[in-house]
Amino acid sequence: MVAVIAGAGRGLPPPIRQDEIWSGYFAAHYQGPARALAQRIFANAGVVTRHAAVSPLLEDVSQWPTARRMERYLVEAMPLAKEAAGAALADAGLPAGELGLLAVCSCTGYATPGLDILLARDLGLAADCRRLFVGHMGCYAALPGLSAVADAVTVHQRPALLLCTELASLHVQAPTVETGQIVAHALFSDAAAAVVVTPGSGGYEVVRVASLTDPATADHMTWDVTDLGFRMGLSPRVPEVLASHVGGFVTELLAGAGIGLDQVDGWAVHPGGPHILDVVERELALPGEALADSRGVLADHGNCSSPTVLLILERLRKLGRRTVVAMAFGPGLTLYAAVLHHRPPTHPLTPPIMS
Repeated sequence: MVAVIAGAGRGLPPPIRQDEIWSGYFAAHYQGPARALAQRIFANAGVVTRHAAVSPLLEDVSQWPTARRMERYLVEAMPLAKEAAGAALADAGLPAGELGLLAVCSCTGYATPGLDILLARDLGLAADCRRLFVGHMGCYAALPGLSAVADAVTVHQRPALLLCTELASLHVQAPTVETGQIVAHALFSDAAAAVVVTPGSGGYEVVRVASLTDPATADHMTWDVTDLGFRMGLSPRVPEVLASHVGGFVTELLAGAGIGLDQVDGWAVHPGGPHILDVVERELALPGEALADSRGVLADHGNCSSPTVLLILERLRKLGRRTVVAMAFGPGLTLYAAVLHHRPPTHPLTPPIMS
């Protein structure tokens, strides 16, 4: 028996155009030499539209203490999480009470009782439904989450739901000349995305999941809890490190799945930024259109951290892509990837009509 992605859903806050968020907030947020740098970064981020549960056009959270941000996190995250989870269950045609596992990924907020417990209550999960919370893994969290969920489904033969919810808008920082922080402000967005994984056929089979961590570069990407929210640290060397690993990593991933690069017709590559996608495209010698959906999600939604790869996967599923590589990167530096292959539903044989 295999584990397949049988349904998907998402929840998005109201959209904001990138040029509006620049002119309406960040143009005044940054002053002096930092302003010209920030304007160039915002203009070249590859983002046209973003989503903000807490819009900087309406509320300036840059001086909020972390406690206040965490209180707001739960208020804003729950409706998005319920929308995404409910849509995924409906898409899979599965009642919530049949779930054997609910896994939640989030690095932008913490609360107890958390999203997992409150969703179990509001969605009507069974009392014996197990829960797993994956925190602070960042942009690649959906893939270890998917791996854990697929393993559980295979072993226990019960459906599971994976939910990724992030509210980066709660972590706007005070003005700085630090390039990495400006890049974070130019890219990150809010979203919730969910998938239902079931035993059997009819969806994307989780064929293989792999990871690679380079601990020597652990300081290249950080997400620190401070008194004024969570602060991103981002080294300009991240693309260089990614370039040194991604080719061999993907070669081994595909070899383990028994397929060649030419058999992959869908790429769900996390758009950490336009340069990241350029590096992956170059190192894998992909055709120009291979990462069009990754670039499209970046343009339409920004970098939503952990939900982003699921948003790309949803696009690829609607396009009918059969063999997909989903890949994301984050603190570690860590590369995570999964090979997914579409399996058509199988139907039991209809018994003959006896006369």
